[in-house]
Amino acid sequence: MARLESQPLWTSLEGHMIRVEEHVEKDRYTLRAELPGVDPAKDVDISVREGQLTIKAERTERKEEDTRSEFHYGSFYRSIPLPVGAKEDDIDATYTDGILTVTVPVSESQTPEKHIEIKKTETGNGHS
Repeated sequence: MARLESQPLWTSLEGHMIRVEEHVEKDRYTLRAELPGVDPAKDVDISVREGQLTIKAERTERKEEDTRSEFHYGSFYRSIPLPVGAKEDDIDATYTDGILTVTVPVSESQTPEKHIEIKKTETGNGHS
């Protein structure tokens, strides 16, 4: 969980926070975000590039006369590094009851460590 604690909270330019949680099980990374009041088809965009998962969301305010609101509105953005071994071509996202859940399969077989051979060269000037 140190990974999550080192990440800043999701915020918009207005300073609104969205609570998130993430965890990695043996073969799956899961990120859950509270995004109530959005239409996932129109208001949420999820993309992945070079190991970074990016989520953008927009919650628009409906203006009505004599209405009091404590809801937060605006644009939200967050880019999160995926764990090593994440299969970027197989990401799944669902939205249920105001919770966005993004799951990414993670390969258990890590890329093997590569050792680089060091070649010894002579300086060519006769000094050792």
